[in-house]
Amino acid sequence: MIPFEEAYQIIRTSVVPLEKETVLLADSQNRILAEEIVSDVNIPPFNKAAMDGFACRRTDLPGPLRIVDEIPAGKFPTVEIKEGECARIMTGAPIPKGADTVFMVEYHEIQPDGSVIFTRDKTANNICLLGEDVKEGDVVLSKGTLIKPQEIAILAGAGKTNIEVFRRPIVGVISTGSELVEPNILPAAGQIRNSNGHQMVAQLKRMGMVGEYFGIVPDSQEELRKAIHSAMKMIDVLFISGGVSVGDYDFVPLVLQELEFEILITSIATKPGKHTLFARKEGKYVLGFPGNPVSSFVQLETVGRELLCSLMGNQPKLLKFKCVLLDDYHRKASDRLEFLPVQITETGKVKLLPYNGSAHIHVLSKANAIMEIPIGVKQIEQGDLVSVRPL
Repeated sequence: MIPFEEAYQIIRTSVVPLEKETVLLADSQNRILAEEIVSDVNIPPFNKAAMDGFACRRTDLPGPLRIVDEIPAGKFPTVEIKEGECARIMTGAPIPKGADTVFMVEYHEIQPDGSVIFTRDKTANNICLLGEDVKEGDVVLSKGTLIKPQEIAILAGAGKTNIEVFRRPIVGVISTGSELVEPNILPAAGQIRNSNGHQMVAQLKRMGMVGEYFGIVPDSQEELRKAIHSAMKMIDVLFISGGVSVGDYDFVPLVLQELEFEILITSIATKPGKHTLFARKEGKYVLGFPGNPVSSFVQLETVGRELLCSLMGNQPKLLKFKCVLLDDYHRKASDRLEFLPVQITETGKVKLLPYNGSAHIHVLSKANAIMEIPIGVKQIEQGDLVSVRPL
């Protein structure tokens, strides 16, 4: 077994990012930037009002002030503010020449002669200064950034309507096992419905990937060889569930060797997911996961995500934080990093769930996070801080 972080490093250094392509701004979400984005303007592009109010000279407060202009957003002011004057101004509108303060509209009072006074003792200037967010020529997004809705806003603000991104890998999914049948079939004696394949395709879609389901392959070396050989002609990455352990019918490592793949990982010091395999050949990649559904789920969310993001020029920063454990936890063996499905409560604490092992598929529907138990740790006390990552 190799340590989990070493597996990550092997994957990062073993893949070559895919080629670049150009997509429209509207189609760029969940893609990885293949270029630096530089702002072509200052943001804000002028000194602007941070709120509705009255633009004036601070030395003239509290007034009375004569209203000499009204400035809605989108109108550039032409009147200079002089001693004893102010302009009614709206949020986002340019600050007129001569003014250095905007006092909030809530804190004004109109006098009988039409002038305005400020009704408080003090105020901030309430002005967003030219270029205080971004200066023209600043790099606003780096190559390798995952584009989320907030990055869409930045791209739009930088005037980028055609975005250079890395191509998304086409990912195939195969489930192995002669005992498997598809969900529409009532299992006979000794059979079980294939949940892994469909779960993995759904995980890929949630990541914004293109997932191709190639169905079930029985425990036959020849059938598996044909299936892998055929699938790899159409895809960049193949995820296989089952057939990667050391049993008599675990043919995946042998078949990959026959197909001249270089196998770089055969076992990772994690639980679940010890028998996780990683192989490559001429820009094509295979990840083999154990057949139990919790194992395949966790390993796809961790090493699978790492592989896909590395292919798109991105190293994902997985959200992980510390929470208080509500229960005592004990395990017998501590030679592997353990991923345990748990529930984060409304109070931000970690609740253990009834868990019968990596075949316990139903625990995942109750879990909203994965707790990590480091190597060497056997006992965690109620009230201790634990590391969790949300699902």
